[in-house]
Amino acid sequence: MEHRIEFVQPHGIAWRRGVRPGDTLLQMNGEQVIDHIDYQALSSRQKVDLLIRTQDGEEKNVRIIKAKGAPLGITLSDTACVSPRTCHNKCIFCFIDQMPPGMRETLYVKDDDWRFSLMMGNYVTLTNVDDQEFDRILRRKASPLYISVHTTDPALRCRMMNNRFAGNIVERLQRLKEAGLQFHCQIVLCPGWNDGDALEKTLSDLYALSPNAASVALVPVGLTKFREGLADVKPFNRETALAVLHIADRFQAKALEETGTRFVFPSDEMLLIAGREIPPEDAYEGYPQIENGVGLVRKTEEALKAAADENKLPAVKRSIVIPCGTSIAPVMERWMEKYAPEGVDVTVLPVKNTFFGETVTVTGLLTGGDLINALKDRTENEALLCQNTLREEGDLFLDDTSLETLRLSIPMKLTITPNDGASLYRALLGTK
Repeated sequence: MEHRIEFVQPHGIAWRRGVRPGDTLLQMNGEQVIDHIDYQALSSRQKVDLLIRTQDGEEKNVRIIKAKGAPLGITLSDTACVSPRTCHNKCIFCFIDQMPPGMRETLYVKDDDWRFSLMMGNYVTLTNVDDQEFDRILRRKASPLYISVHTTDPALRCRMMNNRFAGNIVERLQRLKEAGLQFHCQIVLCPGWNDGDALEKTLSDLYALSPNAASVALVPVGLTKFREGLADVKPFNRETALAVLHIADRFQAKALEETGTRFVFPSDEMLLIAGREIPPEDAYEGYPQIENGVGLVRKTEEALKAAADENKLPAVKRSIVIPCGTSIAPVMERWMEKYAPEGVDVTVLPVKNTFFGETVTVTGLLTGGDLINALKDRTENEALLCQNTLREEGDLFLDDTSLETLRLSIPMKLTITPNDGASLYRALLGTK
């Protein structure tokens, strides 16, 4: 792998050793540089040996001695950039396989790249990582990683992922442990597949890998109405969710007594389905699985309460409607009763998801079309909508309805709020 050097910090350490823009990086410390993961790992050392091809074709070795972790001041070309590697599985619960045709192309990309797991906390299965690449994970000390385990039973994992190479997960997790690397785990639970005894075995196997296995999230399967030709998977109900929570309770008690950490963390959605109270903040131990929907409800309420307690400003008196997913609606109603500022009349509006099907109950998967239908005849002065319903650019919903179309289709002011309690309270106040 060769990478053109696009920029060198003027008068920086690499510049002083004769490295210039337009040169080509061939190797670092005797190794090929595949991507930015390699570059960052190799360049962080105190002694860095570069093999450079200059613009006139001469190859030369450049030795740089610097403080450990200090940057070289070199920017490589796009050839070193990390482009997502796609998934090799066809999981029985894959949400992308349950989407209707005709949506924007980016919504059908199945990424499964350990490098994005390291950099961004994305969950990966490791099924598309060959032995050579797995050795690179160990060599580069990639930690922590976020790994979709689902089950440690080899045959069951192969069956759930429709991948005959998926059964070696325990062996690979053991190698991560032996290398001193940390990882967080995810189990997407499908009733009748990997719950019950299978879940007991999976949690026991993962607990044996602690403390390197740092936490396990239990997430209920998400099912849309577009499942024709797919495996028979049932949604969770209160009874099956409670059965999962009873298993989690036992493992939490055991782990807390033996190691001081609860280790197993059911997602907020699992708790809501079961009708359980959301645990106090200390039960989430710093929210290691917050991006997986574990503790987000508690963290939001704590921030909302703090903002309400600290507020000294009068609110703008008006009526507000908050459209949201049906699962969070009862919680949101309780929050508004406790924390809504004086003079602000708030109505929580549960919005049924007709686009994906009513089994999809989370706010982040609401579409522009369903929001228009829910809000077009409302009489409130203002609607507060969670930012998570929009793509990262903030302009489109999942059904390609634009934010501007929603604004023009409803008879009230629309305010987009970040997904945190403090921002929600500021929006309720209506002050700048």
